[in-house]
Formats: sequence, structure tokens, C-alpha cells
Amino acid sequence: MPAHIIPIVEGHGEVSAVPILIRRIAYSLGIYDAQVGKPIRCPRSKIVKRSELERAIGLAVRKSQGRGQVLLLIDAESDCPAHLAPTLLERAKEARGDIPVAIVMAKQEFEAWFLGSLESIRPGTIPPQNPEEIQGAKERLASLMGTPYSETVDQPKLASQFDMAQARKRCLSFDKCWRAIESLLVAGGANLNLPGNGAVPD
Repeated sequence: MPAHIIPIVEGHGEVSAVPILIRRIAYSLGIYDAQVGKPIRCPRSKIVKRSELERAIGLAVRKSQGRGQVLLLIDAESDCPAHLAPTLLERAKEARGDIPVAIVMAKQEFEAWFLGSLESIRPGTIPPQNPEEIQGAKERLASLMGTPYSETVDQPKLASQFDMAQARKRCLSFDKCWRAIESLLVAGGANLNLPGNGAVPD
């Protein structure tokens, strides 16, 4: 049975972008049969509160009929991922210790990963140093690209385009995201094959 990942995300842009990201990572690992469920959206302000994360995980389990793996991906913003992520993971295990759950916090914002691979998005543009330390990554991305940034339009588009290898080198939280998704795929029964390039097969 192929892996079946149900994402829990916070924003409307991630609803479209995160499944693209999961599939690209799966394809890069030579996994072409992984299933990605429609993300469950829950605002970050609620996720960090008691009972909301547990409710979202319960919904994810029901959507996958108890056979899936859960990925929670939210922005760290001003919180320290090293402190908050273990707390969220402990709550997730208490709620459903019988299913694989991974907690990923993009340091500052999801868009920091795009900043870390900016030359793959806008050739000739030099990416900023320490992209994960930038507060207001969306605004910085719009400024460097020279166009307004829309989460619902640009986030899924850039998720299908950015160079993941560059992002892994420059953004530690994206490297963690990659490894977390790989772990969920393996937990779901996927067999890792020869690496691909992250392109969606025809």
C-alpha cells in the first residue's frame, strides 16, 4: 500500500503549495505512488492552543481511514522551532501515538525557502544571506522579484519551481522538512529508489 500523507497547514497558499512540495520530494526519492490528501487548514493561532492540534490530527486520521501519516507544517514566526516543535510533537503523540506524525516549522516563514533558492526563481538575482533570519520574507521576496506577492497564486507556483537542493543548503528548516517527509514516506511503506530531479513524471 503506498504512503498516504495528510498535511495540516495554516494558510490558504499552503493548501495548494504543500501537496506540490510533498510530491516533488517523493519524486526526487524515486517514489511515484505516494498519495497526498487534501490539506486540513487550521490557523496557526489555533494550532498552538490545546485541543485544536488534536482535533486536526483526528480529522486527518479519519480522512485517511486510519492508514495515513500526518505532516504538520506551519511558520515559526517569532517562536523558536527548537522549543515549540517538540511540544507540538508530544501533544500529537499523546493524541494519536498509533500513527506517524511529523512536525515541521519553517523558520520565520515558508517563503524563506524561496529566498534561499532565489536564483532558481529569478535567474541573475543573488539570494540574501541567512534567508531564515529575515522577518517579512514575503515582503522581501516581492521586493527582490519586483512584483507583488500573492500567497494563493505565487506560493504553489514557486513551490513547483524553486531549487530544493539550494534551499536545503541554505535553510536548515527546509532540510528538516525534506527529512521529515522522507521519514513519513518510509513509514507509509514506500521503498526509496534512485533519486530523481523532483520533476513530475508525464
